[in-house]
Amino acid sequence: MSITHVCLGQNIVVKTIHHAVNVTSTEAELFAIRCRINQVIQVTDILYIIVITDAIHSVRYIFISLSHHYQIQSITIAQDLRSFFEKSIYNSIKFWDCPSNAKWIHHLIVNKKTKKFNLSPIFPYKSSWDFSMKDKCDSIIQN
Repeated sequence: MSITHVCLGQNIVVKTIHHAVNVTSTEAELFAIRCRINQVIQVTDILYIIVITDAIHSVRYIFISLSHHYQIQSITIAQDLRSFFEKSIYNSIKFWDCPSNAKWIHHLIVNKKTKKFNLSPIFPYKSSWDFSMKDKCDSIIQN
């Protein structure tokens, strides 16, 4: 699960919760970054973007041009960033690492919301790890 906040100055403009089943934390993080960057670049007054994350290791995949597992997310993010940078030569983006143990107030708020969120899947049996593995095995056997 990823919870993202988009802020203009000190004001939170958008709060979004992304939840997914059977994805890695890197995939979830890149998807959250992708959604936020896409939303932010639609605003005309934005000159700089600061992405604050406790998974800074995920960000490096955005800038790796070689083939990797997260290529779809990174290509989409790169396209969005390209259009953002083409708007003005003054536009910039920064990525800040904020580990969970830093006790930053905004991180604590998001972390608390994440732990409180209780998702009840529509098809609980289809969201289990065992079901996914069984489904993959079945598809391999059929081919």
